[in-house]
Amino acid sequence: MESDANKQSTMDQLTLGLGTRLQHTQYGPGVIVGVRYATYLISFINHGIKEIDKTDSHLDEIIPENVTEEIETHSEVEKSLLKILRLWNGNSEIVSLGDKWKGGTMLLQPADKAQKPKEVPIDIFFHKVVMLRDRLRVLEQQINANKQMSDEEKVNLQQYITRIYGSLTTFNVLFKNKEQWFIGEKGKED
Repeated sequence: MESDANKQSTMDQLTLGLGTRLQHTQYGPGVIVGVRYATYLISFINHGIKEIDKTDSHLDEIIPENVTEEIETHSEVEKSLLKILRLWNGNSEIVSLGDKWKGGTMLLQPADKAQKPKEVPIDIFFHKVVMLRDRLRVLEQQINANKQMSDEEKVNLQQYITRIYGSLTTFNVLFKNKEQWFIGEKGKED
């Protein structure tokens, strides 16, 4: 087993890279999400992001990754945070159904009254509408971040997404909070 002095000597010589997993005796397990001249920005599972001195004697069990002698730039920190956010993308914002719809059902009645209508709980339908909206937002972000597409191609695709939002404004009546509504082209001009 490596002695504390050897560990500290190794840490003094190298700059651990983004993604390095480590253990801190006070904060528990964490991952380096940023590297500065004398400190690491470490995202701890139970304590959030903390700035820890590179020579902190409480850092243990280092599983090095991307070890360099260079200092990472802020854009690299941003890339790391975006990667983390993408991993947690399944956690979307909490969107409330309008109070008058809670516990309600949606009835789809065929024109032929001899056929049986379909009842759908509104909260299930609402959840699907919200998921559609969230996925459109992710698509929009991916288009904007795409480095291979020209600005003209991005604008053309953005116009289609805006029209899709416009087509979905009918469902705004289901939302409790107006700031969570779909907004089409007319709304963007305001």
